[in-house]
Amino acid sequence: MNILLIDDHTLFAKSLEIVFEDYEEIKSLKLIQNVDNIKQILEGDKPDILLIDINLSNISDEDGIILSRLILNDYPKIKIIILTGYDLPVYRHEAKKAGVKGFVNKNILPDQLLRILIKVNSGYEHFPTKEEEYICELTESEIRILRLLSEGYKRETIAEKLYISKRTVSNHIQNIFSKFQVSSSLEAVAKGIKFGYIQNL
Repeated sequence: MNILLIDDHTLFAKSLEIVFEDYEEIKSLKLIQNVDNIKQILEGDKPDILLIDINLSNISDEDGIILSRLILNDYPKIKIIILTGYDLPVYRHEAKKAGVKGFVNKNILPDQLLRILIKVNSGYEHFPTKEEEYICELTESEIRILRLLSEGYKRETIAEKLYISKRTVSNHIQNIFSKFQVSSSLEAVAKGIKFGYIQNL
């Protein structure tokens, strides 16, 4: 298999490259840290699988899930696996919606990762889930408002930033409260971090 890796952590990529040298199934692993010319790279390298991290803040304005969606719009047959340390239910849910073929935690053992790569390359998907996990799905507007709340903005300021009325902001916030089963912005932000809508950095 020929693998392309989009990741802004060079040390992780080099470690993965060293590990893959022991597996005859992996013909090549190439690190991509410039996504501006991703189309030319994909057309030139023709990878069997594309591994993408979620957090690409050092090399892209888009996160890995959005980037995957953009790539799949142009190359719908390409096999993408999200390989990330942000292993949260909402990310797995959004990744699957985006059309990727798998979601893997970076803490995985090398032998397990190889089996998943072979599985996905054979046409299967890999999305580990736990039965007790509950995906509390927010709309795009609710996510934007929740993130602004986490940054300390008041409803009036949020309304100005999003060019909507304060009443509309309040309605969205009430919907968030209802979905999260909370009664305050502080609780909503805490749940947002837990579900992965807000990165707790």
